[in-house]
Amino acid sequence: MALIHVCLLLLLSYSACCQAQSRGGPDVGAFLEDPDLEWERMETVIGKENMHTSTTDAEYWRSSSSYGSSSSGVKKLPESVIVTSSKIQKEAFKPEKGSRPLPNSVKEILLVGSSSAKASMKAARPKLIEILCHVDRMYVRVRRELFKTKEAYKDLKLGSCPVNQGTKEHYYFLYLLKSKCGFKKESNVDYLSIGNSLSYKPSTPVVRELPFDIPLQCRFPRFFHSYKVGFLPKLQGGTVFKALQPKSTYTITPQDASGNEITGSKSYNLGDPMFFEAKRASGTAKSGAQRIYVNKCFMTAASDPNSNPKYTVIDNQGCMIDGKVTSQSKFYTGDSTMVQKFSIGAMVFKDSISSSASSQQLYMHCEIAVKNKAPTISSKACNYDMTAKKWKELYGDDSVCTCCESTCSSGSNKASKNLVSSHSWKVDLSAKDEDVDFEPLMKMVEAETFDLEDPDMAEHKDFLNYWEHDY
Repeated sequence: MALIHVCLLLLLSYSACCQAQSRGGPDVGAFLEDPDLEWERMETVIGKENMHTSTTDAEYWRSSSSYGSSSSGVKKLPESVIVTSSKIQKEAFKPEKGSRPLPNSVKEILLVGSSSAKASMKAARPKLIEILCHVDRMYVRVRRELFKTKEAYKDLKLGSCPVNQGTKEHYYFLYLLKSKCGFKKESNVDYLSIGNSLSYKPSTPVVRELPFDIPLQCRFPRFFHSYKVGFLPKLQGGTVFKALQPKSTYTITPQDASGNEITGSKSYNLGDPMFFEAKRASGTAKSGAQRIYVNKCFMTAASDPNSNPKYTVIDNQGCMIDGKVTSQSKFYTGDSTMVQKFSIGAMVFKDSISSSASSQQLYMHCEIAVKNKAPTISSKACNYDMTAKKWKELYGDDSVCTCCESTCSSGSNKASKNLVSSHSWKVDLSAKDEDVDFEPLMKMVEAETFDLEDPDMAEHKDFLNYWEHDY
């Protein structure tokens, strides 16, 4: 009976061990009797997978090749090759219809060297540190001859994990990627990388080997043999801006006296009238019962309408307020009420003029609305008559302009309203003050001969009476 109990206990222990090994567990090395055999086994597994991939590619090249004998040996191509930029020939990899032989320069890049030469190099110089990467694990082994201290393995770690196997020649780290060793995953466009570091930090009072910290990385490509399928496009991110409001249906255009648009090659002369035209954009519907109104306009030296400085020329729901400053600023009648033309006396911003500036760039921003033909207090086009000293509406009753001296109501009736900006134009400053460089010639009059009753001075009587008035 006792023998049966012992057999059952051994069977349960073996079953638990097999289950733990089948699960892998965080520490693979704990279940391995010979780490060298496990290392060789994984080398064989990885080698077979690579051979399978190479064979598949070889069959592809044999079947798709249009030249050469099918019985000849198939060249083994590398999975990836690192090439310096000086060797890359873009023309050789340019896509084109049909097929063509590879240039010799490209063959030298793609075809690997002799495997026997690599094997001899491997035998001549054994590696002190080796790494094996597989889908779910990372194996690392370090030659003992690297250390002079017998217990160096105690201070040797893979991330935070210690050596878990050892032989007479190597220290082994046999761990699954899900182990808590500090494996770091990084996702790239072309590959997935799993990284860690192999560190040696002696804890003894004296050291016979210098400490080190070596980064290790396993790369798992996202694609294989890009030369087989063609070219992998490189995706580049960016920012796309989309307007929150629909594009305006109106335009404001700078023009010359003949009605031609002012472009970058043309400019206004300082002091001359600047002409503008406000209208519907091309392709939009027109209505004979409506009229376009310019409620407000202001100029800036920058394209941003919120920038400073700014100068307002039209305000108060269609009052040409700059017309009180210069007679060049006014609205014009036209053949269509859906096109509104006006002019402004050419000006520049004083604070923006430099001694070396030959011109100044300006922008016009206007608030445009479409309403009924009959003008109202909230929709009108009023010019200031300097002679009569009163406001006059362009097409209708002048009474709607009486509020231009105070505040005009915007009205409760909502209409389509837009803030439209023109493209830039320039005001030429090259001739500023150049034609005013002279001294006036004046005839002095003796004080005792100056008489207001003199017939020659009669026309100046009003001027002298109001001499001290401040206008």
